[in-house]
Amino acid sequence: MSNQETTIDSRSGRKRLVKFFVDNPESGAIVVTIAMISLFSLTSGGVWLNIGNLQSVIHVTAILAILAAGESLVIATGEIDISLGSIFGIGAFVFLGFAPALGVGPAFVMALAAGCIIGGFNGYISSFLGVSSLIVTLGSLFIFRGIALLLTQSKAFSIPTATREALVLYDLFGAGTIYGFNVSVIWMVMVLAVFHIVVFFTPFGNQLLAIGGHADTALSRGVRVRFIKLMAFVIAGGAAALAGVMEASKTGFADGSSGRMMELEAIATCVVGGCLLAGGRISIIGVLAGAFILSSIQSYLVVMSVSPQLYLMVLAGMVIAVMLGDDRFRTWANRQR
Repeated sequence: MSNQETTIDSRSGRKRLVKFFVDNPESGAIVVTIAMISLFSLTSGGVWLNIGNLQSVIHVTAILAILAAGESLVIATGEIDISLGSIFGIGAFVFLGFAPALGVGPAFVMALAAGCIIGGFNGYISSFLGVSSLIVTLGSLFIFRGIALLLTQSKAFSIPTATREALVLYDLFGAGTIYGFNVSVIWMVMVLAVFHIVVFFTPFGNQLLAIGGHADTALSRGVRVRFIKLMAFVIAGGAAALAGVMEASKTGFADGSSGRMMELEAIATCVVGGCLLAGGRISIIGVLAGAFILSSIQSYLVVMSVSPQLYLMVLAGMVIAVMLGDDRFRTWANRQR
């Protein structure tokens, strides 16, 4: 084989590799996940990899993945929702408040409805009234966090362990097991599977991504841009409330700080998982990988007795690095085509 043929084959292989990473935005997060598992296992002397720690990581991953999956739908349209942490807390409050009196089913429906209503409020003001989603959801974050603090009067709102056991909260939504499978993982798999199907195999998903790609073009082709954006916010609110229900079912209590900073973790999870903040590109598989990465880092810092405040610094650094890296990679990839 001549040198020219070798060069052509090399360029062809490089182009195929570049195309693979461009077409599969979650691939980078998956590579990082594999490398991280190996690094954390070796440097912690196997402590991080023990069953007890992994169960904790998986539960946190499940809750964060559900929350971030909802956020990813909003991001797909080119918008942002930073109120999901407060919706998470409201969902927990509503569920714990009504479950003892009304039963698990009605309380669960009410919690999801509360999340969807708040999401609808955000979506309507942003989509139909033209107010920046950043401003709207920032206001919602403070409003509903304030309501949570007012309801608890800076104290924890909880239900007795006996009542929680009688209602089977832990086994239904917490961290119990069904046929050996962790309940939180079952919820996560069901939610993410539905989201993946909706986004990539339905007209709604196509419209969602089209709006993020170019809203004016989507509108000119008959897409109901404002309605689709509204529904993205509604679904995100419902997902946040579900995550709050799951956490409240495990711990049995909620206070004014429930869900604090989780809106930022959700956004970071989406970015790390390959979602484009400008809209038009998301990956549900990437969201799952991103949630596992963030949960694992948090757990690793605890295992290594590192100050938990460092987690926020790592989180911010990862988001900046991923965004810069993604921009540089796409610029380079376009030159290779």
